[in-house]
Amino acid sequence: MDNESVKQLIAKYQDGTATKEERLIVDEWYNHITKAEPAQPVDHDMSSAKAAIWSRLSLELKQAPASKSLYSYLVAVAAAVAFIVIGVYFFNAPEIGQDSGSQIAKKEEIIPGKVGATLTLANGKKIRLADVAKGQLAKEAGVVITKSENGQLIYHIEGNDSEIGRVNTLSTAKGETYQIHLPDGSLVYLNAASSLTYNTSLIENGKRVVKLSGEGYFEIAKDKVHPFIVKTDKEDVEVLGTHFNINSYVDDEVTKTTLLEGSVKLSAFGLTRILKPGQQARLGVGKIRIAEVDTDVAVAWKNNEFVVESEPIENIMKMVERWYNVEVIYVGPQTNERFSGGVSRFDKISKVLDIVESTGEAHFEIKGRKIYVSK
Repeated sequence: MDNESVKQLIAKYQDGTATKEERLIVDEWYNHITKAEPAQPVDHDMSSAKAAIWSRLSLELKQAPASKSLYSYLVAVAAAVAFIVIGVYFFNAPEIGQDSGSQIAKKEEIIPGKVGATLTLANGKKIRLADVAKGQLAKEAGVVITKSENGQLIYHIEGNDSEIGRVNTLSTAKGETYQIHLPDGSLVYLNAASSLTYNTSLIENGKRVVKLSGEGYFEIAKDKVHPFIVKTDKEDVEVLGTHFNINSYVDDEVTKTTLLEGSVKLSAFGLTRILKPGQQARLGVGKIRIAEVDTDVAVAWKNNEFVVESEPIENIMKMVERWYNVEVIYVGPQTNERFSGGVSRFDKISKVLDIVESTGEAHFEIKGRKIYVSK
C-alpha cells in the first residue's frame, strides 16, 4: 500500500468511517507499538486518544517507498508515534519557555477535543454526527444531506423544488469541531462550542444567509447574484467570494473578524467598514477598530493548533475551556502577564498548562474536569 493509501486510512480512522477490517489493522499495530513502551498512564477514552494520535501523525507523514506494505510502513514510523503515545510532542513557544518539569498533578489527565457535532433538522430531529455512518442522513424539501467519506456534512439541492424556511442548525459542544459544505459549495469550519443556523436552501430574500454563534472559518463560493451574509449577535458580514474567520462567542467582550482573501463589508452599530486581506476588525462597545494582523494566528485553531500572541491568561483559558470541555475557576488575584507561543490542539491538557506554568506567572490544579488557576 502506498503512502497516499496510508494517509487515507489514518483519516478514515480519525473520522470514524474506517471499516471493521481497517480498524483492526490500526488497532493491532497500535497495540504492537504501545506494548513495546514502558508502562504509562492510559486514557479512559482510548478511542479518542488514538483518533488524536492519527490526526497528529497524518500531518507529519513523509513520503514512503511504494514497495512497502502497510504494516511495514507503519512499523517504520513507529518511533514517531511512540513519542506521541507517551506525550512527547514537538512544540514552539518562543516566549513561554519549555520546562519539562511540570508541577501539575496528572493523575486525572484530560484529553483534547475531537471531530463531532449535532445536526438539528427543521422537524426538530437531532442527529449526532459522530455516531452515524457515511451516506445520506436526511432529505428535506428537495435538499439532500449526507455525511462524506472524510466526515464532512454536505448539502445538495436536487431539482428546483427546495423550499424556503426549512431551517437547520449545526452545533458543536465543548470539545468538538466540524466541517460543513453548504448547498452553494461554500465550506465552513466550526470551532468548539459554536453553532451555524441556515435555511436548507441557504437563500433568504435573494441572499445566502447564515447565523453564527461562536467561531467559524469560511471559504465562500463565488456568486455575484447572491451575496453571502454571516450574521452574529453584533454584526453582519457581507461577501461575494472570500476566506475569512469570525470569532464571536457570547462570553467574549470583543468580536473579531479576520480577512485572509478577497474583501468583506462589515456592518455594526450603524457603521460600515470594508476589510482588506490581512486586516482584522475588532468590535467592542459601540466601536469598530481595524488593524493589520498575522492571519495565521486567527485561523490556527482550524489547523489544529493553539497559537497566541500577547494574550492575557483569561483569553488562553477560554480556549482551553472550550476545546477540552472543562470548567476554569480562578483563585485569588491573577497575573497581568501576557503570553505568546503555540502548541498542538491534539496535546493533552497538561502539555498546554505546563508551558504557561513554566513561566512562573500562573499555577494550575486539576480536579476532575475543573481547573483551578492561581498566581
